Amino acid sequence: MTVDNGAEPAIRADARRNRALILAAAQRALAERGTTVSLAEVARRAGVGAGTVHRHFPTKTALLEAVMHQRVDGLAALADRHLADPDPGSAFFALCTHVIATTPGNKDLCDLVQSDDGWPRALLRGAGNRFHRALGALLVSAQRQGAVRPDVVVTDVLDIFTGCVAVQQHRRANDPLAPAVVLILDALRTRPSPVTKLAEIERNETVEGDETAPTCPVCGSRLGHSTTGRPARYCSAACRQKAHRQRSRAATAGR
Repeated sequence: MTVDNGAEPAIRADARRNRALILAAAQRALAERGTTVSLAEVARRAGVGAGTVHRHFPTKTALLEAVMHQRVDGLAALADRHLADPDPGSAFFALCTHVIATTPGNKDLCDLVQSDDGWPRALLRGAGNRFHRALGALLVSAQRQGAVRPDVVVTDVLDIFTGCVAVQQHRRANDPLAPAVVLILDALRTRPSPVTKLAEIERNETVEGDETAPTCPVCGSRLGHSTTGRPARYCSAACRQKAHRQRSRAATAGR
């Protein structure tokens, strides 16, 4: 009797594929319908039988924890990748934007995991600790670069995530970050020095015109009046570049 040595690896590959399909379907279903979604609905969306779902996840609790673990583990991996970015400041704010923009659909699941109902959390704690360490390392790099205020700590960032997700949850899935969220994230940035502030004041005072003169949407400085061509939208190339980066991050988060 001969044994097909390729059969077992093929079965394992098929099982891994089914597990991935189930987790992806569960993620979508939970985002749309919350934690009340049934395992039968998850199986239907994954295109597998209910028995296949039960073989991988005997209980709904096991499935919910696996989805949350995948989510947190993915954020930890993303934070680790950002650590290699040559611009840690931009990488830090890109990670913050991603977390806030993609978490509202997972809020019910997050609330369940944080509740005191006896959930098995060992696996989630490990993934959460990896994310916190990577986030902390990225924060320190951004602070050393001078992009983030030096008085900010990781727990502050996590608290900001909680508040911003609550704000963002009132917007549609593909909407850019809410204006209030953008303001909160901007508060993490290093404040301009007194010299810079004074220079901005002096520059503003040299601009003639009344109080209704147009202002730069990035820094609020008054815009000079142009006698030829299209009127200026930004006060400087730096503000124009910052606005472009903000639009790019918002577009990336909305995809």
